[in-house]
Amino acid sequence: MTNATTLDRSRDVSQPLDKLGPDETLKANSRQLRGTINDSLFDPITGAVTTSDTKLMKFHGIYQQDDRDIRDERRRQKLEAAFSFMARVRLPGGVLSASQWLKLDALARDYAGNTLRLTTRQTFQFHHVLKTDLRALMQGLRDVLLDTRAACGDDTRGVMASINPHLSKIHAEVYALAKQASDHAIPKTGAYDEIWYQQEASEVKEPEEPFYGRTYMPRKFKIGFVVPPSNDIDVYAQDLGFIAIVSRGTLKGFNVAIGGGMGRTDQAPETYPRLADVIGFIPVAQLIPTIDAVMSVQRDYGDRVNRLHARFKYTIDDKGLDWIKAEIERRLGHPFAAAKPFEFTSNGDPIGWVQGDDGRHHYTVFIENGRVINTPELRLMDGLRAIAQVHKGTFRVTPNQSLTIAEIAPEDRPTIAKLLDEYGLAGLNVGSALRLNSMACVALPTCGLAMAESERYLPTLLSKIEPILDAHGLRDEPITIRMTGCPNGCARPYIAEIALTGRAPGKYNLYFGGGFHGQRLNKMYLENVGEPVILEALEKVLGHYAQARRPKEHFGDFAIRAGYVAEVKEGRHFND
Repeated sequence: MTNATTLDRSRDVSQPLDKLGPDETLKANSRQLRGTINDSLFDPITGAVTTSDTKLMKFHGIYQQDDRDIRDERRRQKLEAAFSFMARVRLPGGVLSASQWLKLDALARDYAGNTLRLTTRQTFQFHHVLKTDLRALMQGLRDVLLDTRAACGDDTRGVMASINPHLSKIHAEVYALAKQASDHAIPKTGAYDEIWYQQEASEVKEPEEPFYGRTYMPRKFKIGFVVPPSNDIDVYAQDLGFIAIVSRGTLKGFNVAIGGGMGRTDQAPETYPRLADVIGFIPVAQLIPTIDAVMSVQRDYGDRVNRLHARFKYTIDDKGLDWIKAEIERRLGHPFAAAKPFEFTSNGDPIGWVQGDDGRHHYTVFIENGRVINTPELRLMDGLRAIAQVHKGTFRVTPNQSLTIAEIAPEDRPTIAKLLDEYGLAGLNVGSALRLNSMACVALPTCGLAMAESERYLPTLLSKIEPILDAHGLRDEPITIRMTGCPNGCARPYIAEIALTGRAPGKYNLYFGGGFHGQRLNKMYLENVGEPVILEALEKVLGHYAQARRPKEHFGDFAIRAGYVAEVKEGRHFND
C-alpha cells in the first residue's frame, strides 16, 4: 500500500499519540504484533496466554476461548478455565482446492475436536485447539499454502466474493481480484513467520508496516466483492464493497459502496448497524488504489480512543458522507465516475445442481450453520472427505455458510452424485425454504461474548417454526432468518427478514422487516422474549402474511406494509 499518507503524519489532524485508547497503546508498543506471544506459548503453567497477547493474537487469526458449558464447575473445583483457541483461516473468496480441503479435514481431526466450521465470511474456523497444538496447526496450514494472517484484529479481515456458479468466467475474474486485494491489504509484519513458523527475524531497513504503521486500523475493516443479481455477500454490510458491473459477459468495473457494518451494543444506544452507501464507479485498473485511498481515510480519521465508535460507519457519519467521498477522491487524484445501474434479486445460495456458462457442473450443499461434523445420524465430515479424495475441481465456501462443490466436469458428475447419496448429503437440501435461508453464529459454548445460544439452538427453533409454515402453506416460501448469541451481528442479522439476537439465556430480541436481498435494515418487534412468545408472534405474523400478502411480496416487505414494524429509511437501525 503506497498511495496514502503515512499514519503518524495523519495523527496531527486526528488523535495525538498521547491520547490513544489502551488498545491503541498496546498495538503501538507491540513490536509490530509480536508482543510476548512466544513466551506465552511456552508457559507450561497455564493453557492460556497473557491478556495483552490474547488481543495481539487476534491479528494472527486466533481467539483465546474457554468452554463455557463447564466454566462454573471448574471454578467450583478451583481449576483454571478449560482454555482453548479458535483459529480462522484466511481464504479470500472462499475458494480452496481438494488437496487443501483434505488438509483442513486432517488438521481438524488431529487438533480441533473432529470438526470444522464454515463461517459467514466464507472461510473456516478450527475450534478447541490447545495452546500446545497451535504451532502444529499453523505449520500444517502452511503445507498447503494457507494461513490465518489478519483473519481477526484491527486490520483487513477476510475478503469476500460472490459464489455464482452460473457465471463461471466472471466469478473467476472477481475471485482473482478478491485474492489480489487480500494479499495486498494484509499486514506485512514478520511477526507471523517468526512466531508460528519459528523463522529467524530478518533485518528491516524500512518501516515494517509502511501502510498500517504501529497501530494498524482503528477497528476491523471488511471488504467484499459481489456479482449481481445475487447479493450473497451482503455487500451493504461491508466497510468497503465492490459491486461488479458486467456488460455482454465482460467485467467493466465496480460500483463502490462504503460504510456498512452490523455491530451494535445493547447498552450503548449510540451504536447501530449501518448500510453502505454507493459513492461511484471505478474501472478494474483502479481497484487497488481505491482500496488504499478508502482504507487510509479510515486509518487516519477513525476514532482511536473509543472502540465502540471506531468502525468506518461512525467515521462517515461524524464527518459526513460528502466529506469522506471528497477525501477519498483527493487521495485517488480524481473523482469517481457516476455509479452504473445494477439490480439485486436475492442474497441466498443456489442450492443443489447448477451448470455454469462454461459447461461444468456445481453442487451447493446446505450445511446448517456451517458446522461440519460427524454425528450418529450423518457422517458429514467423512462424506466431504470422500468427495475431496476424488474431486478434480475446487470447493467454495458460500457467504451463507454452505459449500459449493465446484467445477465438476460432466463426465465426473455421476461419481460426485453417488457420493452425495451414499453419505446422505443430498438430503441436507430438503428442508423448508426458511431453513435453507437461515444462518447462526457460533455463540455458546466457545464465544466469550455470547449471552444466549445460537448455532446449537436455531435448528431446534426452526423445527418448531416449520409446522407454522406448513399450516399456512409457506414451507417453500423463501424467507431469510438469522440468529446471533449477542448483538454484535456476526451472522448479519440486522438485514434479515426475521432476526433474533441474544440478550440472556433463552431470551432474544425479535426483528422483522429486513430486505430479502440485503437492501434494508430490519427493526425490533419484541424485546427480550423467550421461545413461547417468539413462536406466538411468528404464528400471528406469518399467518397474516399467508392470508394478506400481495403477489411476489416478500415477508420483510409485508411486515412493513402491514404495520408490524416501521421502515428504516436512514441506513441505520434504531430501537425506538
